[in-house]
Amino acid sequence: MAALWRGVRTNSLRAALPAFFPLRAYLQVKAIADASGDWHNRLVGGFKLDIGAAHALLGAGARTARLLAVKVPAGYAHWVTPGVCYNRVGYWEVPNSRVVYSEHGRTRSFGIASMISWRGVWYVVHFGAVLSTGIVDDPSLGPGMSAPSSTC
Repeated sequence: MAALWRGVRTNSLRAALPAFFPLRAYLQVKAIADASGDWHNRLVGGFKLDIGAAHALLGAGARTARLLAVKVPAGYAHWVTPGVCYNRVGYWEVPNSRVVYSEHGRTRSFGIASMISWRGVWYVVHFGAVLSTGIVDDPSLGPGMSAPSSTC
């Protein structure tokens, strides 16, 4: 999450990419034609737009904003079975985590739409939203609230 936060603060895809679901894992998970192209164009392309939107949310305070926590609602974690969402293998997914940060002495937050566990490590797979890109998921004053949802 430190990498994700660095990317948001500096508006840098390169800095945030270590927090993103890896291509090698995506190729093993997805049962779609041209999974590599989908990862590069749709997923990483959308992730870049979402990083930019989160950076814009920080505004002039981006340089001094501090990451306080990433709240992961463990009770929302669920197993996604093979065959669901065009997947060839199953994996653990958790929706609606929260990035909590401080900016100018005020606590604020925004969501991470979906994270996937791959070989024991959690990665961001949909940052701003599952079906849209270039947006910030549920920004709010304070630590915010997670809500259950299904994702694909």
